[in-house]
Amino acid sequence: MNDGNKTPIPSHPLRWFPEFWELSHRRLRPQARLLGLSLVVGVIAGIGAIVFFAACQVVFHFTLDFIAGYHPSAPGGEPPLFDDTKDALRPLLLLIVPVVGGIISGFIVFSLAPEAEGHGTDAAIAAYHHHQGQIRPRVPLVKIVASALTIGTGGSGGREGPIAQIGAGFGSFLGKLLRLRPAERRILMAAGMGAGVAAIFRAPLAGALFAAEVLYRSPDFESEVIIPAGLASVMAYCTFGVAFGFAPLFSLSPEILKLLIFNDPLQLVSYTVLALFLVVLAMLYTRSFYGLTYLFHRLSVRPHFKPAIGAFLTGVIGVALYYLLGREQKVLAVLSFGYGALQDAMIVEPGSEGSLFLALVLFAIAVGKILTTGLTIGSGGSGGVFGPSMVIGGCAGGALGIVLHWLWPVLVPHPASFVIVGMAGFFAAAAKTPFSTLVIVSEMTGNYNLLLPTLWVCALAFLLSDEQSIYSSQVESRSRSPAHQGDYVREVLAGLKIEQFLTPDQQVSVLHPEDHLEIVIERLGSTPYTSLPVVDDTGRFLGMVSLEQVHFASRFPNLQQIVLAADLMRADVVPLRPGDQLDYALELFVENNLLELPVVDEAAERRVIGMVKRSDVSGTYLRHVHGMRERKEGHDEVVSKL
Repeated sequence: MNDGNKTPIPSHPLRWFPEFWELSHRRLRPQARLLGLSLVVGVIAGIGAIVFFAACQVVFHFTLDFIAGYHPSAPGGEPPLFDDTKDALRPLLLLIVPVVGGIISGFIVFSLAPEAEGHGTDAAIAAYHHHQGQIRPRVPLVKIVASALTIGTGGSGGREGPIAQIGAGFGSFLGKLLRLRPAERRILMAAGMGAGVAAIFRAPLAGALFAAEVLYRSPDFESEVIIPAGLASVMAYCTFGVAFGFAPLFSLSPEILKLLIFNDPLQLVSYTVLALFLVVLAMLYTRSFYGLTYLFHRLSVRPHFKPAIGAFLTGVIGVALYYLLGREQKVLAVLSFGYGALQDAMIVEPGSEGSLFLALVLFAIAVGKILTTGLTIGSGGSGGVFGPSMVIGGCAGGALGIVLHWLWPVLVPHPASFVIVGMAGFFAAAAKTPFSTLVIVSEMTGNYNLLLPTLWVCALAFLLSDEQSIYSSQVESRSRSPAHQGDYVREVLAGLKIEQFLTPDQQVSVLHPEDHLEIVIERLGSTPYTSLPVVDDTGRFLGMVSLEQVHFASRFPNLQQIVLAADLMRADVVPLRPGDQLDYALELFVENNLLELPVVDEAAERRVIGMVKRSDVSGTYLRHVHGMRERKEGHDEVVSKL
């Protein structure tokens, strides 16, 4: 017997399936297209990651390896595509090779797509908030080539920036191609950004969280992004994994993994020291980065040559540290990617001879990487800042871990734990992304035993850090984002539809493709509208002719007998339908850049049945806001009397 307060259950289990299908269909149908496109974006982001990874390996092998004899160690889960040349290191060539890469990269970027300079993730964030998710299609292609040249020849940068911009760029292109709403285009672009991170770092869950979290400096999440970004991240991870395997980026031996555990609350004392140390280092990182960027922008040199200057100074820092530390090659991790230094730091034997010298080397890498990243990216070089941040945080954490293990072994059983937690905590402070960073280092190392101390350090680092972020395009919160300025309008206009502006006797003045310019002028002059729809003989909507276009054509009297409405017509205008809600109508007015839009019927023929002014919708909004305020004031007055 059914309880009257509960939903009745079908009497036979076989009847559950039609109802289940109906509920699932009703839930998925509004999102089906967006979710399906997210899968496509994920595949493209994965392919882009494969191409970019291979391009970086090729450039590195034939420049730094073949010419300069630089053979850094690689992460355990990322074997190189080429064997080392085994040639001896030629340090002075490290001053020349990056300059050549900087010159070529600079001319490619500033000649073809200047917005491809710097770190691509920040450009994608800016496109989300300020440009309705639009990125020029050429930008990701330029970014691939320029970043491979910059990083492959020794510039300090990360791979995630270019890959994120590739995924975001394709999501933007797909949204524009299929004429998606700006909100959907933004989601697709953000999903592509997360998919790029998921592929290149082999971290699908972190990629999905990163796409939703990196948009804001506060703990705000873009919740509507997470599911599409999750699907895109899975596809990107699988696509990249088919080519290069599914092993975590860093590999740890079973012996070390046994020591990487949290089983003593007193260890939080040492992790608190780590968090404070990382906060100071992150402040140095963000301020030096944007300080160097400002200096390069003020430099009176053609922007094409600035990346070469930054590359030369990067090489100077690398070579100087190499000689200052007794020709220690590990310190050259301040150049290029530097991930091998993290792998070496994770497998160090604690308390062994020379471990304190290794701590000095790791700290030198961290400080040097801060400077070389600012010089490379701030000068206009192309690359990401996520990868260098991992190296800075991991090496700084490893250096502190070695020292604290030497002073107090009980609280730091193995310095590798500080390397892993340091990567997460540093980026949480620098980029204001505590949760995605928490997950990404766990996925990059294949080790989840340090989740608790990592959460502790990430939370402290985020809370104690200042407002300066390495991503300058982040906004404070959803309420401050231009992408969400219309949310209140949508709330007010919820449930109101275009059909309320239509009347049965409404007469619409229309044009036909063969109408001459003088007829167009006459029709526009006899209506209260600044644009008129163009229809065929059956009344099917073809496009719009605006007063601005007519005014331009009328400046040439000799053309009045030649120019037709078809010549002036905009065929890309998206019309309204009676069932469209008013918040969507406002988006169409902005997207079409018109003050009036035609209303077409729901049939496939799209016959024009009315016209609606933007001022009509705005007036309705104002009346509803005024009505809501009057009702609220009346309610408050009644409550005060009670």
